[in-house]
Amino acid sequence: MTGDKKTVFSGVQPSGNLTIGNYLGAIKNFSKFSEEYKTFYCVVDLHAITVRQVPAELRKRTYETLALYMACGLDEKKNTLFVQSHVPQHAELGWILDCYTMFGELSRMTQFKDKSAKNAQNINAGLFTYPALMAADILLYQTDVVPVGIDQKQHLELARDVAMRFNQIYSDTFTVPEGYINTDTMKIMSLAEPTAKMSKSDPNQNAVVYILDSKDDIIRKFKRAVTDSDTTVKYSDEKPGISNLMTIYRAFTGKTYEEIEREFDGRGYGDFKLAVGEACADGLAPVRDEFSRLIADKAHLEAVMKSGAEEAAYYARKTMSKVRRKIGFVN
Repeated sequence: MTGDKKTVFSGVQPSGNLTIGNYLGAIKNFSKFSEEYKTFYCVVDLHAITVRQVPAELRKRTYETLALYMACGLDEKKNTLFVQSHVPQHAELGWILDCYTMFGELSRMTQFKDKSAKNAQNINAGLFTYPALMAADILLYQTDVVPVGIDQKQHLELARDVAMRFNQIYSDTFTVPEGYINTDTMKIMSLAEPTAKMSKSDPNQNAVVYILDSKDDIIRKFKRAVTDSDTTVKYSDEKPGISNLMTIYRAFTGKTYEEIEREFDGRGYGDFKLAVGEACADGLAPVRDEFSRLIADKAHLEAVMKSGAEEAAYYARKTMSKVRRKIGFVN
């Protein structure tokens, strides 16, 4: 806890254009925390290098991810926005927590198995210990609440376990964080394969809608979305494609599933897909416009990075002073 406010922390990798899944499931909801919580939002570039990166591309995407945070409504005056590698305490605590995280715990992480399968030529130690660094990211700021997607829930559970283990050995050191999952838009699925999560690394570009896609591209992708042989717009586990589109439409319009079913009663899938595409494109238009303005002002983005890192480091140093003393390091 920082002062009298509880703390929220979240991080996004600069590993490519963010999707509407990232937006609806996470970033769109971040700004509402800033009134009640002390908020830390981080571009996690240390995590990104578990997969080989082109250096110039990584730098470019780091600026872009920060600009997207801000374009999605995160005011740098109300939120601490920073780049992970600019606060070296992340790496320091990451190593320390490696020594309090069990090999068996890490080997059970489903994301390690998934990423190992996708990067068979580069199954590095960082990929394996990634969750311990994620625990460090969270625990460094005495975080109370972590907004997480359902796929990151396992990593948050590990962070809680490591915090409790450390506290048990050395007395209370870390706040044990709670997860916040937005149940309304918990998981946005692929447009081409609606039983799989929408992923920014999907090789099929028609399966993924990116925040910065043009209006024409968004509408084209929704028109091609896989549904089923029926023509009724109805939310059902038996209709994953149409249910996914209804979830997206609901997120952008605020309408309930019942209202959507009534609106498209007897109208068929063609009308519905077009409406979803237009609602999505119109909803993202202010974000795209603001992003274009921000990304053109590199000096301002660097100033935000600098001030954010300085503020984050102030809190990080307080935690690390306590950690170093408890484990027996000489200050």
